[in-house]
Amino acid sequence: MNNNDSTNTAAHTWLALGDSYTIGESVQEEERFAAQTISILKSKNISFKTPEYIATTGWTTLNLLNAIAQQNPRGTYDVVSLLIGVNDQYQHFDTGSYRIHFTQCLQKAILLAGNKTNHVFVVSIPDYSVTPFAQNGDTAQIRKELEEFNAINKEITLSYNISYTDITPLTREAKADSSLIAGDGLHPSGKEYEKWAKKLAPEIEKVLK
Repeated sequence: MNNNDSTNTAAHTWLALGDSYTIGESVQEEERFAAQTISILKSKNISFKTPEYIATTGWTTLNLLNAIAQQNPRGTYDVVSLLIGVNDQYQHFDTGSYRIHFTQCLQKAILLAGNKTNHVFVVSIPDYSVTPFAQNGDTAQIRKELEEFNAINKEITLSYNISYTDITPLTREAKADSSLIAGDGLHPSGKEYEKWAKKLAPEIEKVLK
């Protein structure tokens, strides 16, 4: 069997947990950040099977927890990524509940990585205040709240000594570059996700090389 074949049993496995930013709302499957990260790693002779996803547009931390319990994914994954929280902010959930539920999401991710914390990778929440979608709202308040939510998920992630990839500053570049936003005027484009992949790939490569 070809070593680069995606069905190779020696290939690594990836479970991507999250919401619309993980499932790649409004972009093609191969443009999702997990898929693009895998493409970069394959070019470095690190082979992956097709990533698995537990992620749906609109999900909060609680929705994700419920979905993990319902779907009950089997086995240990070589990589588990977690990006969750924008809908907690958008639905005006308080930071206290986010802290609790994000911690639970992270603990689930650790379990799914076989309790290997260095195989879990957390990605920060994008700043959608720069998108056309947000322009009729209070963009300063959105940015402020997202910073608060990201401060929480970063603090918790680092307290577990887990990799944290801060893509939030990258997403703010969309304010001056509309090509970084998908056609729906809200979600990132494949070009934006490529920037995330370039930042995330070296972190995963360190663990799997």
